Amino acid sequence: MFQVTVEDTFAAGHYLRNYRGKCENPHGHNYKVRVTLYGEELDRAGLLLDFKDLKDVMRDVMDRLDHQMINDLEPFTVLNPSAENLAKYFYDETQAKLRAATDGRVRVKDVTVWETETTTATYFE
Repeated sequence: MFQVTVEDTFAAGHYLRNYRGKCENPHGHNYKVRVTLYGEELDRAGLLLDFKDLKDVMRDVMDRLDHQMINDLEPFTVLNPSAENLAKYFYDETQAKLRAATDGRVRVKDVTVWETETTTATYFE
């Protein structure tokens, strides 16, 4: 089994619904996202997936969120924009794009989202 990992960052604001404390108020984070892929077969160039291609997939998702109030964007108008839900969102979006691009050869192993340097949430299936 092979794995590749890419990390990238974006800045955005959010607030948590149904929460008591500071995070119920609008505030921002400099998020970091790590996506790890896996697969059994390499392509003809000997790559699971070019790092640039994974960065491009991640950038598409990040560009939707970067410098936005996440609560104003679907699906977060209803879904709480917690680090846990953001990790699942990146997982689902990345998985869908890779399934189409690689005919299922490459899959997402897990996604970790940092809200701060010391706090993370990870999603995997």
